[in-house]
Amino acid sequence: MFLGSVEEALSYGANAFMIYTGAPQNTVRKSTSKLNIEAGRKRMEEAGLSLDHVIVHAPYIMNLANGDPRKRAFAVEFLTKEIERTAAIGAKQIVLHPGAHVKQGVDIAIDYIVEGLNKVIANTADKDVKIALETMAGKGTEVGRTFEELQRIIAGVTDDSRISVCFDTCHTHDAGYATKDDFDAVIAEFDRIIGKDRISVFHVNDSKNPRGASKDRHENIGLGYLGFDALNYIVHHPDFIDVPKILETPYVTDSDASKDKVHPPYKYEIAMFRAGVYDPNYIEAIRSN
Repeated sequence: MFLGSVEEALSYGANAFMIYTGAPQNTVRKSTSKLNIEAGRKRMEEAGLSLDHVIVHAPYIMNLANGDPRKRAFAVEFLTKEIERTAAIGAKQIVLHPGAHVKQGVDIAIDYIVEGLNKVIANTADKDVKIALETMAGKGTEVGRTFEELQRIIAGVTDDSRISVCFDTCHTHDAGYATKDDFDAVIAEFDRIIGKDRISVFHVNDSKNPRGASKDRHENIGLGYLGFDALNYIVHHPDFIDVPKILETPYVTDSDASKDKVHPPYKYEIAMFRAGVYDPNYIEAIRSN
């Protein structure tokens, strides 16, 4: 539960972490009274962690852009409940994949997403929780692969103070942005279109694919097409020092062929970013421990 998430984050040396309030692939949810929230918050206080650096991720089963009105109504209802659960934990933002247009076109999808977000925000008007729209890789019919698409959504939301952006390094790279070679130019473009102050969280991931592949396949830090130096520059960028950075890199298996045992890489990847130095042997170190 929440206490376990706090302890796990501390075991990695993290000062920020992301959680789901239940399995991301289904609607099964325990009551917040059973999530061990008070104990988790107490442990955070003891460790000097801030609730501002706890990020909730919305489940993947919702699609505010679905052409079926019943499925859109479900998405509104479930996202409303997830925001209520986020507020119960004390977290201040929930990351949301904007939606997929399922071949009805981006324009219709954006209209549906805006309609859904307006309903959710009205339903949760008393909750101090921002909805962080994630930059998407453009896989399938995903909406939000361009900054312009995200801005169109934001512009349509009545209370846009409740909307922020989650900047995913793998996704923007896979969507075709020069995240590796010229992050400052990418941010300048983002600032012109949306405003960089809207970025409230980063997902820091390497990518298994070349720029513009639209694949959305995360890689461990330094092993992909973005590389350690580019990601380290982003992590330490002076414009975003106080913005939480979340790793979504893959677990490491005992060997390339074996999937029997997996190891979280986060302790090692966090240590490399803190030191600003890449260790080319860190995957083997993870496997040996």
